[in-house]
This record gives sequence, C-alpha cells and structure tokens, in this order.
Amino acid sequence: MITVGLYHFLVVSALLFSFGLYAVMTRRNAIGVLLGVELILNSANLNFVAFARYGIFSMDGQLFALFVIILAAAEAAIALAIVLNIFNNFRSINVDEADSLRY
Repeated sequence: MITVGLYHFLVVSALLFSFGLYAVMTRRNAIGVLLGVELILNSANLNFVAFARYGIFSMDGQLFALFVIILAAAEAAIALAIVLNIFNNFRSINVDEADSLRY
C-alpha cells in the first residue's frame, strides 16, 4: 500500500509549474498564456495546502490558497478584458502581433 506524502505533492506541483512555465514561454496566443499562468498559480496552491497538511502551519496554507484563488479569479476577469481590448484593436489575440501600444 502506497501512502501519499509530501514528496508526492511536491512532484505534482513541480510538474504543474513546469507545464505552466512552458505554456507561458511558448504560446503566442494570449489565452494559452493565461492558462499557463493559471497552472502556475495552481501549483503554488498545491504547495500551500501540502505544506499546511504535512508541516506545522495548521490552517495558514489553506488561507493563502483561498487568497490565491480569489486573486486568480480577479486576474482572469481583468486579463480577459485586456484580451478583448487587444482583439478589438488588432483583430488578433497573438501576443507577438500586439507588441505596440498604440491607441
């Protein structure tokens, strides 16, 4: 019988962070970049909860994870508004094509 420990959570979190970083660095589409940022934030949440469970932090990890979830929801709403504005101005959501900040 395998028991799930802190090491397993850290490995999954590192994989999530790696996939998120890869998505942010390689995607040209703004939606793909936003999904990568969400993966990075979820890996941080997993670390917070895992260290709260297996460490000495009691409920602090869950509170930080809840705070990150609230920030992620606000970030998604603001980022989607920015993406819609970029689409209205440039007729594309590729971040390479929207490098100038003209009005």
